[in-house]
Amino acid sequence: MIVCNSLTAVVILSYNSLEWHKLFLPKIVEQAASGYDVVLVDHASPDNTADYIQAHFPSVKLIRLTQNLGFAGGYAAALEQVKAKYFILLSADFQVTDNWYPPLVAAMENNARLAAVQPKVRYWKQPELFEYAGAAGGYMDKWGYMFCRGRVFDRLEADSGQYDEDVKVFWASGGCFMVRSDAYFEAGGLDTALFAHMEEIDLCWRLQNRGYTIGAIGNSTVFHVGGSVISYGSPQKTFYNYRNNLALLVKNERRAKLLWLIPLRLVLDGVSCLPFLTKGNFKNILAVARAHFSFYRTLPYWLKQRKAARADLKKDHIISGVFNKSIIVKYFLKKQATFTQLGVNAETLS
Repeated sequence: MIVCNSLTAVVILSYNSLEWHKLFLPKIVEQAASGYDVVLVDHASPDNTADYIQAHFPSVKLIRLTQNLGFAGGYAAALEQVKAKYFILLSADFQVTDNWYPPLVAAMENNARLAAVQPKVRYWKQPELFEYAGAAGGYMDKWGYMFCRGRVFDRLEADSGQYDEDVKVFWASGGCFMVRSDAYFEAGGLDTALFAHMEEIDLCWRLQNRGYTIGAIGNSTVFHVGGSVISYGSPQKTFYNYRNNLALLVKNERRAKLLWLIPLRLVLDGVSCLPFLTKGNFKNILAVARAHFSFYRTLPYWLKQRKAARADLKKDHIISGVFNKSIIVKYFLKKQATFTQLGVNAETLS
């Protein structure tokens, strides 16, 4: 067991990420003086990551896993071995900035019902833009599609300070995800069956169902390379995004809504393949089909998980960050391409 001296453990999951650590870890370690310990979790990387970290970053605590368990599985295994009040799950391809940590911990310390937060996530390759995976906080529309302040579908906005306010959101980005450790374990942690993609959304939904709040903090910024493990637009990423989206709906959504939502999503997901078809991208179309077959084949598992996920449901708690309109209609038919144009009511985090 790694017992942290600080309030927070910044836990970095790594697989063949040595080049990113050489580039980004010095700043992460430098900023640790603001109040966190650094823990690196290596997935038995063949690039000798663990040995390099041990030799060059002696202050970094090291966990060596014997096999690649995926994002969810890797963190699930590692966090059982770390003791701290807060965890920050930080992907290896993130660059932190000066003063990135204090606003996050201040928000958590000031609100005992705030279970998880994220900073603003901007694109490392084009630093003026928000980044796809999280941007300035995640939301869900009425049909279960995810989007962000600063990113709707593949449209990235420039950060001009329009999302600097701290707000309640539906989900916080798993790339830089600060969570209360007791709330994390109370909610059952990350679902390892999801493997990668949307596992943090599933966790945030379960936390909200237990009466907690999720937040996006506007005066903390990090930069994300993006697509360094599973590249954006790849069939593998498409598969996990579609399958896991359906899985987390079954696990967490109200039963009455599921009866019509899942059949509707079968149709809508089919329609969403039209852009792939026009581009001749048949691998991604096949990935969508595989995602649905995988979901229906494993439905008994997701239904079993649903029972556990909704066991401690706080029925009087209002879920934040749900947009009761369709972003598909708004974006593709009404050409409303930014979060502000969508007309979402962003609740201030108090």
